[in-house]
Amino acid sequence: MYQSLLTRKYLTSKLMPILAMLAVMLSVATILITWSVMGGFLKTLVNSGRSLVGDVVITWPNVGFAHYEDLIERLEADPMIEGATPIIETFGLVQLPDDRIELITIKGIDPSSYGTVTNYNDTIWWKPIEEPTPKDRDRSDVRLDPELREIMSVFESNANTLTRFDPASGETQDAGVLGVEVTGLNIRTEDGIYDPRTTAFRALPDGGIERVPGFMPSGGSVGLTVLALDSKGRPVDPVTRTIPIANEFQSGIYEVDTSTLIVPLGVMQRMLRMDEARRVEIVESENPFEMERDPDTGEMRPKRREIVGVDPARATNVLVKAAKGVQVDDAQARCKEIYAEFAAAHRGDVPGPMQMENQIRTWEDLNATMINAVKKETGLVLFVFGIVSFTTVFLVLAIFWSMASEKTKDIGILRALGASTGGIAWLWIRYGTVIGLIGAVFGTALGYVIVSNINAIHDWLGRTFGLTIWDPRQYYFIEIPSEVDLSKAIIVFIVGVLTCVLGSLLPAWRSAKMDPVKALRFE
Repeated sequence: MYQSLLTRKYLTSKLMPILAMLAVMLSVATILITWSVMGGFLKTLVNSGRSLVGDVVITWPNVGFAHYEDLIERLEADPMIEGATPIIETFGLVQLPDDRIELITIKGIDPSSYGTVTNYNDTIWWKPIEEPTPKDRDRSDVRLDPELREIMSVFESNANTLTRFDPASGETQDAGVLGVEVTGLNIRTEDGIYDPRTTAFRALPDGGIERVPGFMPSGGSVGLTVLALDSKGRPVDPVTRTIPIANEFQSGIYEVDTSTLIVPLGVMQRMLRMDEARRVEIVESENPFEMERDPDTGEMRPKRREIVGVDPARATNVLVKAAKGVQVDDAQARCKEIYAEFAAAHRGDVPGPMQMENQIRTWEDLNATMINAVKKETGLVLFVFGIVSFTTVFLVLAIFWSMASEKTKDIGILRALGASTGGIAWLWIRYGTVIGLIGAVFGTALGYVIVSNINAIHDWLGRTFGLTIWDPRQYYFIEIPSEVDLSKAIIVFIVGVLTCVLGSLLPAWRSAKMDPVKALRFE
């Protein structure tokens, strides 16, 4: 009983316990905010990186592998797989409207299936939208303009089919989709949207300039150059083609949006000589004594015959989407099993399962460098803030030590009245636990409120003090990503309480070891 009474008395009659509560509250709120923001950043980054990849990737780079249609049929027949799509991924040079030459990553895709495996349709930028982005309070986004809705719908349809109508020829042409930052002609505003330039300028040899279309989906095109490959994957000669641009996409990953061009799969197969082709082989007759006259020289030679066949089209990757509820690792294991069956059915024509063991990877494996870097950075930031917050232990220790010294006479009276050493120790530990609980509760609540309203708080700081930390013109997320995870909040809450408990242990031990006679004589 005396422990409850004294705990309540000490909490309400002294300023120092309130300071200890504030210290716990601030440390808990700081760690929770940091963890939530960094966790939200990692989650947003990972989801953005996954948008154009799918869950599992089956890869045989450079030369690719044949009969991929059969592999896709086998994959999609399995209940663990929702869909699969072939792509060719390679590098090339792109000539932009202002004649700049840039190295670019090229993805040849099948538009009919690529969108079902990836989030490609969601990344298309120029399309009609109903609601403005969170920071576009003035509704200045051109995609909201009712007068442009029809043409934006055409741009969206073009991106989904990778085609564009050519008014000059009256025909529909194969077209590509560029990353929204490739040309440098789309200006990212402070609202996190893009202001397209309708005109670009090309430098001329005589020092003059020439106006060229700047808005790529409306008449723009690029020159694409790749190295065609022979059957063994060796470069043969460069192939150049003009690619009309149907639309632009934004995945949210800077490296992707500044250096990627998406084109139809058939276009890349033809440019790289990976499309289906007739094959003719000359072999000698099975009868070594059978002779014929060489039509060129007129001399006799062993008779030869032609074997005519077909080289099937090839793809460098097959992207796989796991069925709902299936873990990515389980889908990866199943893909390896299905590929082994596929390789056995096409033995000698495709790589064997042993060669493909390390070529069937999840999206996490492909983005391991990026993900691990952010995870390590998150861990480092939490470690630093954890050390700073650990000073709460010493603050509580100092406060309790001072209070124990001040209450020496009270401790002597309690001991004289029969209080045990354990009871005295528990008094201070209980006191520290109560302070920790109150501070942790308020700290968790404060952290949750700040994280939930962090973008509103950031906008207010920008309007009031001109302090803009998260500028969407520099960061690739329109808003500050954040996520309050219940498990993280519980961990931070428990740590906040433990800091007070740890800080109270030494004062509790000192109080319990006091000699009651000396304590009563304390002045």
